[in-house]
Amino acid sequence: MAMTKSDVTAQVAEAAGLSRADAGRAIDALLDTITAALKNGDTVNFVGFGSFVARPRAARTGLNPQTKEQIQIPASTVPAFKAGKALKDAVK
Repeated sequence: MAMTKSDVTAQVAEAAGLSRADAGRAIDALLDTITAALKNGDTVNFVGFGSFVARPRAARTGLNPQTKEQIQIPASTVPAFKAGKALKDAVK
């Protein structure tokens, strides 16, 4: 089962003793901060949890699955997450 943002907000509110509205604003602020950092090319590290990074992806030739025609896919930068040791151990 996948947790939604609403589910996460409810659990954060309960764990931190906040109202759901305050927890929602805190989560939105966290996500906005991570997004802005990645947009600026920075890395966001949470020791033990993991790292958010913006990785460059090279241009490449792809294949249109409907027409089988080759297409050029331009270079781009994509967000990525690398789990830390503590998170990996907790999930095992």
